[in-house]
Amino acid sequence: MHESLIDKLNQLELKFAATGQDLAAYLDGLLQADYLTYWDYIHLETLLSLQKPKTPYPDELIFVTYHQITELYFKLILHEIAQIADAEPLTSAFFTARIKRVNQYFALLEQSFGVLITGMDREQFLKFRMALLPTSGFQSVQFREIEITSTDFSNLLASTQHPTETTTIAELYDSMYWKQGATDLVTHQKTLALQQFDQHYSQRLIRLAETYRSKNLYRRFSELQQAGLATDELIAGLREYDWSVNVRWKLAHLRSAVKHLHKEQGDVKATGGTNWQTYLPPVQQQRVFFPTLWSTTELQSWGQSMRPASM
Repeated sequence: MHESLIDKLNQLELKFAATGQDLAAYLDGLLQADYLTYWDYIHLETLLSLQKPKTPYPDELIFVTYHQITELYFKLILHEIAQIADAEPLTSAFFTARIKRVNQYFALLEQSFGVLITGMDREQFLKFRMALLPTSGFQSVQFREIEITSTDFSNLLASTQHPTETTTIAELYDSMYWKQGATDLVTHQKTLALQQFDQHYSQRLIRLAETYRSKNLYRRFSELQQAGLATDELIAGLREYDWSVNVRWKLAHLRSAVKHLHKEQGDVKATGGTNWQTYLPPVQQQRVFFPTLWSTTELQSWGQSMRPASM
């Protein structure tokens, strides 16, 4: 028997000995096991069974599938962010490699918005959307998690809030900027969509913000920068990420909303009651994950074009 094969068998024997079983028992089990197939590995039948339109309109399948794909990409983005947050020691090369992955994911998401903008019949959308009330893309908890894990919590607050060092995350939670977008267009009260979201996710988001207070992307970058280890490539990647999430992604949302919800007699209300006309434009939101990476001029013109002049 080849020495490398004997070595591997010895390693396996040591591994399985820790479980109280010998290697021969596990080899017997391996002989009985079936081959792994592609469809079993990705749970294809289960995956394809998760699209459950609420109406008979054909284009609703596009709508629900698109949003499920988006959430899967969000999951991958959070997976990369968690690796950066927990890396010890963190190097600029490791940070850069993973932020490049994140930027690729967001580039795909931005490009994919064409599916909703041009690939879905407007008349069908305006009909089937009424069966979805009060659900809203506003309720995507993973996108809120991406924001929270990317920057200091203070950068996500309404501009009127000025927290002190002793202010807790729980005290600041109701001042998050996006809650202003979940205000009923008529009553100016919290929409049902926001009430549902807070009831289901508020404690989860508060705990996440507390966990990432010292290890969000902005904090981890600052560690490298203060140590003189932040490379130009990393800075370029973070600027791309900041602009991609806070400008281009939201402009893509806005184009979709204008295509499907704007009409000459007045805009159609969003399913969740969100005031999308003022909430979606990035020039009004002015969200920035890495404020120290942008010049005063760039910050003043934030969100006015698809790309800042210096990129």
